[in-house]
Amino acid sequence: MQNRRLGRRGVLVGELGLGTMTFGGRGEGWRVDEETSHRILDRFVQAGGNLLDTADVYSGGRSEEILGTWLAHQDREEVFLATKARFRTGPGPNRVGLSRKHLRNAVRESLRRLRTDHVDLLQVHAWDPWTPLEETFGTLDQLVKDGLVRYVGVSNFRGWQLEKALQLCRQRSWEEPVSLQPQYSLYARASEFELLPLCEAEGLAVLPWSPLAGGVLSGKYVQGVRNPPAGSRIANAEDPGAYARRFDNERTRRTLSALSGVAQQAGRTPAQVALNWLLARPAVTAPILGIRSVEQLEENLGATGWSLTPTARAQLDEASELEVTYPYDRRAEEQQTADRTSP
Repeated sequence: MQNRRLGRRGVLVGELGLGTMTFGGRGEGWRVDEETSHRILDRFVQAGGNLLDTADVYSGGRSEEILGTWLAHQDREEVFLATKARFRTGPGPNRVGLSRKHLRNAVRESLRRLRTDHVDLLQVHAWDPWTPLEETFGTLDQLVKDGLVRYVGVSNFRGWQLEKALQLCRQRSWEEPVSLQPQYSLYARASEFELLPLCEAEGLAVLPWSPLAGGVLSGKYVQGVRNPPAGSRIANAEDPGAYARRFDNERTRRTLSALSGVAQQAGRTPAQVALNWLLARPAVTAPILGIRSVEQLEENLGATGWSLTPTARAQLDEASELEVTYPYDRRAEEQQTADRTSP
């Protein structure tokens, strides 16, 4: 696994990150137990990975606890540890959001569960319309000054929200976001309209979550999402029909067909091709893998060390392209260019 800069910062992270939302079960469903989680972590760092991504709400905090028991036997400085805060962690009125009170409490509890004195990247898990940006990012800046956090990032922000946060931090000389964690994959490409160009221009790292669209791009669903294979995430979902309503459409079928064809031509699995496509996208630093077994991790690691041909990338681009309207359509871009180059 190769290392990449975290945006324009000097710190390096592996080109694949390990997400831990699957950690914290008892071996049933799509969550895995502590023993399996530790085996996955061991293999990931053995392969050269160092970016571990969690959140205070994953499995009710159990994901962080499992990471903590594993970290207790590791060289802490060899790991780049990321967590998140924003969503509800208890019944009280202030156990949610991006207020100073909740953020500081959330960080304290995360550090306790993780058994460490700092996190390398603290990401706000989503926008909070109730809390002023000044309160949120002033608090994040102080957490960095206190030594509890090394870098600050955001997740699930829209373009205007991220740019507003960046400008505020620069005006106040606060620690500004160094990364964005959006949903991004061959299936979910809306981030290309605003977020990816913004991150590329501002030098932010992009850490896509759900890079295989919840397993839909893994090659498992050869009979479609309405007939998921036993043991798959969709088969184990509380409402499998919700996945069918979301993914059972012509664009998904077209994308999966192209993905299968490219995978056969390349001698790779569909999951490896989908991840390799994502690794080559502008501004992308490290897709965050969701792993349930060492075998699944081994397959995903096979996405690195090679490149799709330009023809293969073009096939995937065309098959998965979203319907584009003004102001994102190519005609508008061509007109803007013509305005600058015409005499």
